[in-house]
Amino acid sequence: MTRAFDVVVVGGGLIGAWCALFLARRGRRVIVLEKGVVGAQSSGTNFGSLRLQGRFPAQYPLSLRSQDLWEQLPALIGDACEFERSGHFYCAAGDEEVAKIEGYAAVSRTYGLDVELLEGAALHRRFPWLSPQTRFASYSARDANANPRLVTPAVARAAKALGVEVAQGCRVRALSYDNGTFRTQTETHGTFESGHVVNAAGAWAVELAEMFGETAPLFAAGPPQFVTEPLPYFIHPTVQRADGSVIARQIPRGNVIFAGYPRTAADAVANRAPVPLHKILRGMACLGETVPALVNAHVIRVWSGIEGYIPDMIPVIGESRTRPGLVHAFGFCGHGFQIGPGVGLCVSEMIVDGTTPTPLAPFSIDRFAGGPVVSDKFRKEFDAPALPH
Repeated sequence: MTRAFDVVVVGGGLIGAWCALFLARRGRRVIVLEKGVVGAQSSGTNFGSLRLQGRFPAQYPLSLRSQDLWEQLPALIGDACEFERSGHFYCAAGDEEVAKIEGYAAVSRTYGLDVELLEGAALHRRFPWLSPQTRFASYSARDANANPRLVTPAVARAAKALGVEVAQGCRVRALSYDNGTFRTQTETHGTFESGHVVNAAGAWAVELAEMFGETAPLFAAGPPQFVTEPLPYFIHPTVQRADGSVIARQIPRGNVIFAGYPRTAADAVANRAPVPLHKILRGMACLGETVPALVNAHVIRVWSGIEGYIPDMIPVIGESRTRPGLVHAFGFCGHGFQIGPGVGLCVSEMIVDGTTPTPLAPFSIDRFAGGPVVSDKFRKEFDAPALPH
């Protein structure tokens, strides 16, 4: 059976769901093809941070546009999904980390983000639960969090209310193009014809890109994450050490959610992202060093997610260079949750208007023509077992 749509979105994660929603708001007939369950991969298993400070500089226009959308979440999708403007701070003990935080703050301020720098006694008066070894921090009050388990299904429901169809358990077998029309063949749901295709297939996106002679050095990995028992609520902002060893937030119910580097390996073929025991122990040790009151907290659940990473730690967003009508949106390197709504809006503009006012040139897939670039951030956030072999 063959059915026709204006746009086929491959991938039912957060990026695909946002793309579908904004396309439907512009009157396009859209179907989302998800090989598993909507929001079941990294979209539903990430830390939930909507962090603005510390972003790749060229990403700020997209990131700030996206934060505007997050702040309108109930109006956009009819559900707040536990969105909270909790604030976020980077903290440091050593000179190298202090310099990193100062650099982050300077870039953030260039794009209009209000970042407060705190040190010494003033820092500890504001956040008395921090370790005495912590000497410096930057704080952004606009940074926020939301519940990743809730967001993608809620966005998908809002899209469906506008007429978007969602096919779960629908794996794409082949993608071709002929005479102005894409033909997306699936294993279980027949064939779909469309004028545009959005490649939002996450860690599996290169398979689609290679069908049109494009590629990217994408591989699967994920952050080790865990949650503690409920404790008295005393940490309001997200706490992040500048070296990435601790990223933690406490939800109002009292549980402390942790993520940290180095990231862990994931198997996109077996669909598994196990967290080694030593990373849990190391994470708890780093958490206790940063917030001493948590040194004896009990871990009650551990998980990771299958995320797509690129060695320059920059996503691929934009039109295919070999096939007009194909738009890529993948490889978000663990940072896609925050920019997801902005990506969806920009993709809808590219398809409907032919362009977007948000600058996306740094994210083009053709940047790999001279081979992959490995960033310092990549080297610091991964250990050898998490890297592709």
